Amino acid sequence: MLIDIATTIVEQVQKPTLAFLIGGMALAAFGSKLEIPEPVYKWIVFLLLMKVGLGAGISVREANLLDLAVPALFAALVGIAIVLLGTGTLARLRGVNPMDGYATAGLFGAVSASTLAAAMAMLDSEGIAYEGFIGALYPFMDIAALVTAIVLARLSAERKAAAAINASPDGTATATAPQGLPKGMVKGILVDTFRSAAISALLLGLALGILARPDSVYESFYEILFRGLLSILMLIMGMEAWSRLSELRGVAHAYIAYGLLAPLVHGALGFGTGLIIHQITGFSGGGVVLLAVMAASSSDISGPPTLRAALPEANPSSYVGTSTGLGTPVAILSIPLWIALADLTIGL
Repeated sequence: MLIDIATTIVEQVQKPTLAFLIGGMALAAFGSKLEIPEPVYKWIVFLLLMKVGLGAGISVREANLLDLAVPALFAALVGIAIVLLGTGTLARLRGVNPMDGYATAGLFGAVSASTLAAAMAMLDSEGIAYEGFIGALYPFMDIAALVTAIVLARLSAERKAAAAINASPDGTATATAPQGLPKGMVKGILVDTFRSAAISALLLGLALGILARPDSVYESFYEILFRGLLSILMLIMGMEAWSRLSELRGVAHAYIAYGLLAPLVHGALGFGTGLIIHQITGFSGGGVVLLAVMAASSSDISGPPTLRAALPEANPSSYVGTSTGLGTPVAILSIPLWIALADLTIGL
């Protein structure tokens, strides 16, 4: 088992997502003067998020909406629940920057397309059937988790700002500082979140994928550019992560524990939810396994650029490092666990 874990970690390091992130950190460590202009970075993020949104929208459009409705609702609820768990644990630990905690929880609530693809390949090799619309559940869990994390992070920031305004003259917060939020603030934060560049691009792509027929431009433009643009984004985030690595020295153990344990807890939540869907709709055992894998995974595509754009104050070395460096290997290694549990509980 230890050899399998070590092998999986090495394989993840060699993959573009983590390899380019480490490459960017190495450049920054050696004092490289390389810079990517901000307009170029924003253009890359826009193209990446449009690609993710379009792909998700096409998957939703091709699915049977009646069969999709119940699993999609529960997938979104699982994404939200994972973020709430993360913000109630990691983000509250002493020494952990709350904004970093919210971003990390958001990334773990979102979905890894590569981990989901690996699970599908494993089920195919074992001859285990699953619903054809499973890929369409991706955007529901993904967007629900990211929006929840961003909204909670902004609410936390507003609470701190309100407490600071009501601080006493000697600089200490008063006991009468407001515990609630001003009327209309939550609505304002929700509106701002959905109007933000990152979420707007995701939702635009999703809407176009569902309502239009963008398949040709998706395959001939977005799909071809995607991997190359993602590697540049990871390089940028790696350079930024190195410059802020010192912020994590005192609380690295918290992220290590979260990265190792969270995928198992989240996968169990997804598995239990899958069993509920199975009782309601006859959801297949393979579908239950894949929902557990989606919940156990953490985003390596849509999450990093979305959080980088929406929560620029969060440290990428915390949320990307914890997710890709620890969460992804654990999520992949846990796939046989969910298969065994599904076979034990409902049969495959």
